[in-house]
Amino acid sequence: MKHFLHHSFSLSVLTIGMLVLVGCDDGNNSASVPPVKNALDQMRALDEAAELAARSARGKSRVGQGAVAPAKDVPQEGTFEVEFDTTVGKFTVQVNREWAPRGAHRFYRLVKDGFYNEAGFFRVVPGFMVQFGIAGNPEQHAKWSANIVDDPVKKSNTRGYVTFAKTGAPNSRTSQIFINYDDNSRLDSDGFAPFGKVTKGMEVVDRINSVYSEQPDQMRLESEGNDYLQADFPGLDYVTEARIVVDDLAEETQADEGSSDDASDDTE
Repeated sequence: MKHFLHHSFSLSVLTIGMLVLVGCDDGNNSASVPPVKNALDQMRALDEAAELAARSARGKSRVGQGAVAPAKDVPQEGTFEVEFDTTVGKFTVQVNREWAPRGAHRFYRLVKDGFYNEAGFFRVVPGFMVQFGIAGNPEQHAKWSANIVDDPVKKSNTRGYVTFAKTGAPNSRTSQIFINYDDNSRLDSDGFAPFGKVTKGMEVVDRINSVYSEQPDQMRLESEGNDYLQADFPGLDYVTEARIVVDDLAEETQADEGSSDDASDDTE
């Protein structure tokens, strides 16, 4: 499922003119981490929402697409730390489960499964955010395609905070996350709930290559994996390894982490 805006020109000239007249609103229902800055962005947002609705209708019968999975207990408190080795250096994310319990637990289990290892930073917009979380291996990405239920927003999307990307639809978070480069608190009202914060190495996050901006196609990345990124975007930066270095659930999760049956139990 796509989680960012792409160029599409199916709206009529009349509609575009109307959008210019009425202005733009950051509170749109687009499938993205939006900033809507002008009529073109609004047009792209509306087209994206229409495309996602069509894709959702086509995919409802497939496991993990468009529906939340059965629930298990999700820890409501505690903290853990994840260290990211990347092609530009190291940074550490501290996660507070109280901020967004479902998101925090999904992130915990994704890291435990090695999901983010070799994941590319496919969307890097200076002054806004850096986004990643499509696995380099399409099979592993598909394994974690089940959506999780939304968390209430308790923290704000300001610099260094880490949040799951989602579409404009409720309960659409899966595996993609973003790190805020700046004050993006306008996203709070759209349901983007931070679950952690970069506590070490934010200067490393700032150095992630932004030359490709939003060019990589998420659909191709999901289906082709890193072969696509390496062929078309040779200068892209990557996570080389993500690992939990402070583990609040170590004893409880050793037995069952990493099984495919566990990939869809972060809902309530």
